[in-house]
Amino acid sequence: MCYEDNDRPPLPEGSRGPASGEDLVLTSADGTQFAAYLALPGGSPSALALILPDVRGLHGFYKDLALRLAEVGIAAIGLDYFGRTAGLTPRDDTFEFWPHVQETRFPSILADAQASLAEARRRVGESTPSFTIGFCFGGTNSFFCGMEEGLGLTGVIGFYAGMKRDFGSGTLLDRAPQLRVPALGLFGGADQGIPVEQVEQFDQRLDQSGVEHEIIIYPGAPHSFFDRRAVEFADASADAWTRVRAFIARYS
Repeated sequence: MCYEDNDRPPLPEGSRGPASGEDLVLTSADGTQFAAYLALPGGSPSALALILPDVRGLHGFYKDLALRLAEVGIAAIGLDYFGRTAGLTPRDDTFEFWPHVQETRFPSILADAQASLAEARRRVGESTPSFTIGFCFGGTNSFFCGMEEGLGLTGVIGFYAGMKRDFGSGTLLDRAPQLRVPALGLFGGADQGIPVEQVEQFDQRLDQSGVEHEIIIYPGAPHSFFDRRAVEFADASADAWTRVRAFIARYS
């Protein structure tokens, strides 16, 4: 598990404006209903972020993250992966996610991402620069989304994205040269599940593809370091916030 149930995202530095959020039920192209959460800033957003959660789906952490993004002027929508196998039940710590993760494949994630982006763009404008931000399982899927021309993405961001797991579309490390849009990757140097050597290989393969990218490794930081309860990694979390906002601003 990437976080505990009561963990919440670190607060971004700087001024924070008003934001509002709402739970949604959206329908994918195959007719599946799935849960989503949309957060909007008080004024016109500078960009739109699609949040791709970790293996737990649309947990409260990601609803709070959407609000944090909206408070700094970035509209955000988070989606849940498991509408096809778990319906619309809550994604708290009582949810046994692994059986549903094992049944999830990228084509269904892609379809739900398309439906989420369509709804968010309907609210904020079709021309709003659009990004994905993913974590763990979602970090991998964030980069996979950046390989899909039909999503109309401006850029992709992945926190501690797994390199070697194959959920039906190949591994991220193998498919890295297919990335189409600018990318930001954020990794922990002490992540036992994602060795630094794999992250460096990923960086090298992106170099070969010619796509604009930035790969950051935080020495000593573990998997899921982006958590304000882990006080000892507050500096890495604060720097990650800064880099996420700068990346979105650079390409918006």
